[in-house]
Amino acid sequence: MLAATAFAQELPPWRTATPAEQRLDAAAFEGFDEGITTALGDVQSVVVILQGRKVYEYYRDGHPDTLRDAQSVTKSALALLVGTALQRGQLDSLDQPVVHLIPEWRSLNPDPRSQAITLSHLLAMTSGFETNDSAGTAEPLAPAVAWARPIRAEPGERFAYDNSGPALVQSILERITGHRIADLVHAQLVVPLALREPRYVHHSAWMRTVDMAKLGCLLLQDGRWANQQVLPPGFVAEMVRPHSTGGPPVGLPYGLYWWAATGPTYIASGYGGQVIWVHPPLNLVVAVTSTVSQDSWQRGQAMLLARGRIFQAVQKRLGGKGR
Repeated sequence: MLAATAFAQELPPWRTATPAEQRLDAAAFEGFDEGITTALGDVQSVVVILQGRKVYEYYRDGHPDTLRDAQSVTKSALALLVGTALQRGQLDSLDQPVVHLIPEWRSLNPDPRSQAITLSHLLAMTSGFETNDSAGTAEPLAPAVAWARPIRAEPGERFAYDNSGPALVQSILERITGHRIADLVHAQLVVPLALREPRYVHHSAWMRTVDMAKLGCLLLQDGRWANQQVLPPGFVAEMVRPHSTGGPPVGLPYGLYWWAATGPTYIASGYGGQVIWVHPPLNLVVAVTSTVSQDSWQRGQAMLLARGRIFQAVQKRLGGKGR
């Protein structure tokens, strides 16, 4: 674990821990490095943010600045980009029919129900399109092909995981803003949050683990970072509230490209164990990356660590609060 004083140069919301806080933080996470190294072989990196300061980080490879494959955490970041478009007035509402935003899609699908699909339906994965992606690993379709798929349920009626949905959302964002997604990420997330520029490989963003944690901290602050309102007030609450009971591959209620766990916790989850775990009662964010494999996904070590040993250590550190 790196000493808290090493993080003094980070931009807000990080703050410099007092010497007393440093001692207590170090004691709370004593032995974690060895435990992760020896017992949680899938876990590659961990960053824990508690009450506005970094209290623990771990990197199996020793490189905190390495960009790591976020997998479907990329979807959760995409939802934030939608929020920035609302904040800037480039999007009026999540409830606008998609065909009003991209009129040429209107003729691609003969089913009249396609005319009622909204951006909110796409983000909630309740569009009604035919999918066969319960494992969350299907190859995304091109936007025009994805929009032309058969519709099997009324929009908003049921959840079905859909890896082709983000391509549709990206096309909408590019149309209403006039900018490529990578440029939007740079202007609306990288610059205000002082992230390192992501790398994009096969529909997935590669990010630093600390930058994944920053996205979680943005949610804790209702979309505000330092003196800038990045997301509209109230957007975070809408994004993380359950819009459906959800289902595979995570098996939790689903918001808008974020999973809503039991109680006040919400999660960005990517295949293989890439996680942003946010627990507002403790002002706690845990970001974890793992080996990207089916075995890693099945073992679930990232979630076991976040909601198990890390959560218990934080509760103990705060005197049992937040149960």
